[in-house]
Amino acid sequence: MLSPAAREQILALCDRYPEGKRKSAVMDALFIAQGEQGYLSPETFREIAELLHLAPVHVAAVATFYTMYEKEPVGKHIIDICCNISCLLRGSSEIIAHLEQRLGITRGETTPDGLITVREAECIGACSQAPAGQVNYRFFEHLTIEKVDEILDQLQAGKALVSPEEVTHG
Repeated sequence: MLSPAAREQILALCDRYPEGKRKSAVMDALFIAQGEQGYLSPETFREIAELLHLAPVHVAAVATFYTMYEKEPVGKHIIDICCNISCLLRGSSEIIAHLEQRLGITRGETTPDGLITVREAECIGACSQAPAGQVNYRFFEHLTIEKVDEILDQLQAGKALVSPEEVTHG
């Protein structure tokens, strides 16, 4: 169930678009809902559809097409490690194995405290900086076990995420 504030934000989106073009607000509405709830449920699709005067299937189709929308609960922090050929050849499988061992979960799972979800990504478009990954959709390149440990330490301490390069080099 969306909060009144989220509902207001979504309705305000409609003012940005000409009459009859409310479906253009779907992506922003999904982001607002996901920001509030952490993921998007079928009930949320129906609620957004109602606000935008659309069929729920239209909202669900947009949400399921794009990978940046979470359709099930995930951790507060999402770590995606690229496992495409360049990253794989440069050690991404070792990085995932280290994450699994350190966090006590397997890829696709979330830590019991709900803090971190670890996933494989097919490709994040950073082949020349392999191995690469994203933390909360922020890129991290030339990953090593040490850099991953620095990132995990920051996340687990509740600190603002700083890139390993900033921590290591200044």
